[in-house]
Amino acid sequence: MNLLLEALAWLANPEQYVGPNSIPLRLGEHLVYTAVSLLIAAIIGIPLGYLIGHTGKGRELAVGLSGAARALPSFGLILLLVLVLGVTNKPEAAYTAFVILAVPSILAGAYAGFEAIDRRIIDAARAMGMTGWQVLWRVEVPLGLPILIGGIRSGALQIVATVTLAAYIGLGGLGYYIFRGLPLGRYDEMLGAAILVALLAIVIDGVLALLQRLLVPRGVTAGRTQELRTSSPRRRAVPAPPTP
Repeated sequence: MNLLLEALAWLANPEQYVGPNSIPLRLGEHLVYTAVSLLIAAIIGIPLGYLIGHTGKGRELAVGLSGAARALPSFGLILLLVLVLGVTNKPEAAYTAFVILAVPSILAGAYAGFEAIDRRIIDAARAMGMTGWQVLWRVEVPLGLPILIGGIRSGALQIVATVTLAAYIGLGGLGYYIFRGLPLGRYDEMLGAAILVALLAIVIDGVLALLQRLLVPRGVTAGRTQELRTSSPRRRAVPAPPTP
């Protein structure tokens, strides 16, 4: 309890908000790493996921690669890329690691959103004379949007947590306070930085959840809610017909 109070006191100290190592500066670095990495991961993962979900080809390969990427240790991946790309290319190595760790969630959300669509809806759209592109953009993309945004949210949280490790190779971010405080025994500073990372993850997840609520068409949300209700395992007991 005392350590928590000390961490809160460290966060409330005005000295932490001025100077070259201020919290706003480190927070800004953390946000830049997160935003750029998430954008690159989305540019890679969404088209590939849409292609797999629309054509039905390459799903097994995508699932295997996604599972392998999720099993990679974040810290080890960053250090490996720094050694491979060279110490003069630390930012490139860090961004590559963040993107590799975020793509699987976004890729899975993209093609899983398509797979969750009732095939009868696709057949009905084609029966109406829609082309393949019209089916993709007017039917599959809107209906798969909720699961896609869920994958983006998962990828964003993965990046926010991993960016903390960027400070180990001298790239700043909120992890700077953790790696600075560790050898000096400043546990209040370390806990305060951890609280900031957790709060940042909660805020980003909340913003993406709000964005999901705004972007997903009401008809899609209502349809999914109705589907969940009608497919609930809790069924009302039907009385047996009276025996004659």
